[in-house]
Amino acid sequence: MPRAPPCRPGERHALSLPRREPGRKSSRLAPTARGPTLRRSLILLVLTTISTTLLALLAPAGAQAASATATFAKSADWGSGFEGKYTITNGTNSTITGWRVEFDLASGTTIGTYWDALLTTSGGHYTFTNRDYNGTLAPGASASFGFVASGSASPTGCTLNGAPCGGGGDPGPGVPATPGGLRVTGTTSSSISLAWSAVGGTVTGYRVYEGGTVRASVTGTSATIAGLAACSTRTYTVRAYNSAGESPSSAEVTGTTTGCTNPSPNGMRAAPYLYVGWGDPPSPSTVMSATGIRWFTMAFILSGGGCAPAWDGNRPLQGGADAQAISQIRAGGGDIVPSIGGWSGNKLGPNCSTPQALAGAYQQVIDAYGLKAIDVDIENTDEFENEAVQDRILGALKIVKQNNPGITTILTFGTSTSGPSWWGTRLINRAAELQAGVDVFTIMPFNFGGGANMYQSTVSASEGLKNALKAAFGWSDSTAYGHMGISGMNGLSDQQETTSAAAWTQIRDWAKARGLARLAFWSVNRDRPCPGGGVVAHCSGVAQQQWEFTRITAGF
Repeated sequence: MPRAPPCRPGERHALSLPRREPGRKSSRLAPTARGPTLRRSLILLVLTTISTTLLALLAPAGAQAASATATFAKSADWGSGFEGKYTITNGTNSTITGWRVEFDLASGTTIGTYWDALLTTSGGHYTFTNRDYNGTLAPGASASFGFVASGSASPTGCTLNGAPCGGGGDPGPGVPATPGGLRVTGTTSSSISLAWSAVGGTVTGYRVYEGGTVRASVTGTSATIAGLAACSTRTYTVRAYNSAGESPSSAEVTGTTTGCTNPSPNGMRAAPYLYVGWGDPPSPSTVMSATGIRWFTMAFILSGGGCAPAWDGNRPLQGGADAQAISQIRAGGGDIVPSIGGWSGNKLGPNCSTPQALAGAYQQVIDAYGLKAIDVDIENTDEFENEAVQDRILGALKIVKQNNPGITTILTFGTSTSGPSWWGTRLINRAAELQAGVDVFTIMPFNFGGGANMYQSTVSASEGLKNALKAAFGWSDSTAYGHMGISGMNGLSDQQETTSAAAWTQIRDWAKARGLARLAFWSVNRDRPCPGGGVVAHCSGVAQQQWEFTRITAGF
């Protein structure tokens, strides 16, 4: 069964820097016996001096405390290269929940190894963003990242979250103003065209961003972002730059490519897992009649040998019990989403050697049933905690989107109670970088130390997912929610976490109110009462009505 893998441990590199207040010596004037007029003059002079001194002392400290800064230093320099380090310090009175440091390196200097940050590049422009363990900085706290560069040029035009690295919210002398009027001027099935208003002064060019990633760098006031999946929604900003630095980001604009010829039915949003090969599987038509559910997530497509797909790795795509269940579901007005992968078994991701080969295996499943959606359940060390396989799966899903306009692609993976683990965050960031076109990112909030309040733990994990999606794609809250899913575990989990029917109703209502794209649970096979029965394949281990969790899910 699917379960959430443990999070990769990460170190926090936060330290509080002592605040050094400026000091000044002053000499005290001694009174004399020259009369009251002189004494009054001396008193006024002393008061004026004290006032001036206090203003000089307090004004710089106040200004410094209002800014976040990113300070560069060379840890080592060997002539033909150097080791660089940036320290981000939160000098504001509010917590920073994420940081992005950007700078340029002159031609001939490039960055190789780096650590404690994520990196994207566009020519000589480098963008470093926080990892999941060092993005939150309390007032006065710091984090750092480093890199090794080949060449001798030091970074120029540094910005921290769009402002100068030296602090202050203004762009700084000579930096271009913020571009305005960003708009979508045209779309095709694979591209979005943008235009914006020119800014005055000296402008070298403009950079178009998707989240923290540069998608285009141009000298004019228009750009076309190509190579996109059909029916995919993207959000962009633009910044002007010159030798002095980069402007703050423009307002966001969102565009959607054409090719949405087969919109996803609303019923797909609610699709609990049904596993024909495990745990006294129920009749789909019985469950549908009793609950009103119409869609199921069918588990699991594995490797039937090499890069060939098969149900559970040993049942054929056609002619077996799984195909019969699908026919029964469709006869009742429903449909299915196949779950490809899972926690255990011999999976396609490691067995298919290239994204193209893996996409071909996915295509066999799509063609076998004329599918409207597929779900890749990416778990365990062979797929989820494997960078090469993560990238292979994302590459395959991008090909699937290009070859099947309108299909919905879903990724399902484990979580911590605060959101995606290091591996989950990497998966999301790589999906953005590779422009994989994933429609729904679904977390599995169970077997994750959820404790006694599974509703609150699920909400906390989901909010963490939302923030990770916003950071990777530059989405708003509402857009991020629309690309999210929750796949829980009804009743008792392997860790003895308890999700009651009442808690699952709360989770459903929370997800529905925020417009989440998917709600599922593991599994319909277990959606039967057996209080005190433990964690078993045929019932939930808690008191409930027959098919109660499925009925609740159908109301999503």
